[in-house]
Amino acid sequence: MTELRIIGLLITDRIKESGLTQQVLTENAHVIKSRLGFHEVDDNVCSRVGVILLQLRGKPEECDKLENALREIGGIEVQKMSFQY
Repeated sequence: MTELRIIGLLITDRIKESGLTQQVLTENAHVIKSRLGFHEVDDNVCSRVGVILLQLRGKPEECDKLENALREIGGIEVQKMSFQY
């Protein structure tokens, strides 16, 4: 059986949290298969709130390591979806 794990991150202050978040993602890049990030932008302002979706691959303990490291960053909410097929 194969697991498909998707991690969703709600970053409440992109500017403040971007450096540490990027460092954790870079250190764990080998378990990230796909990454999608977005935030609201209009003519006058760029939102400080952002969302990142990560599709993970690799050993479950390596994926857990990334997830736990992200949970330790202040200002980030982590949600997980896991599918078995």
